[in-house]
Amino acid sequence: MVSIASAIRSALLTADPRAKCFATRAVARAWRKGELDWSFDVSMPDRPAWPERPELLPPNRMPKRGKGGSERGRIALWHALAHIEFVAIDLALDMAGRFGEEMGRDFTSDFLSVAADEAMHFALLARKLESMGSHYGALPAHGGLWQAAHETRHDVRARLAIVPMVLEARGLDVTPSTLERVRAQGDEHGAKILARILDDEIRHVGFGTRHFVALAKNAGDSPQTLWKSLVESHFRGAVKPPFNDSARLAAGLSRDFYDGIAS
Repeated sequence: MVSIASAIRSALLTADPRAKCFATRAVARAWRKGELDWSFDVSMPDRPAWPERPELLPPNRMPKRGKGGSERGRIALWHALAHIEFVAIDLALDMAGRFGEEMGRDFTSDFLSVAADEAMHFALLARKLESMGSHYGALPAHGGLWQAAHETRHDVRARLAIVPMVLEARGLDVTPSTLERVRAQGDEHGAKILARILDDEIRHVGFGTRHFVALAKNAGDSPQTLWKSLVESHFRGAVKPPFNDSARLAAGLSRDFYDGIAS
């Protein structure tokens, strides 16, 4: 029987986006069906395999998207969203494969389900781009999205604090306004995609928050105090308002976590 770690590693080292989506969903399905051995006999790669395109650029070299109502601006928006979801596949796979043995089966199940969701999100966004006459890889993309994972690779608490509870939580804040802008442009199909992603991301942030809070409490720490300390140590950006307090609360991320740390 193939080990859970080997199956996850194989998906991480699949570069082609379409093939990575299929591999990720296959791993999640095999795990649910009991077809993978609970064994962490191989390590996770320092960096996943990615396609040659898109070209990955630092944030200060990313081209401006242009006006949101233009065809070019709309394609740039959907391309940026697709790239976020593509990297999110690897973030969730790495979470399960790197920390699953330490954290247990429920943790592994949660983040493999996140990975499968992210693969579905990417597929929806890639098809959206194709319907607009473009494709994933046609434009440059943000090259720093994996950085947070690399810098927290030795500490599951820091990984949970930064990836689900900062980066994904930020998606809860910005997606509703993007959804309304897309709907105002008459793109109801795009609005439905974003609504689906938003619903799923609340659940994803919820997984991260729940496991983080359990770790903190088991160690006798205040979850809020520990989270703030880890964000200050490991997150290079700023935790910026405005916040979607209702969506964050639905994910278990109450205001007392980020009050006082927001800039």
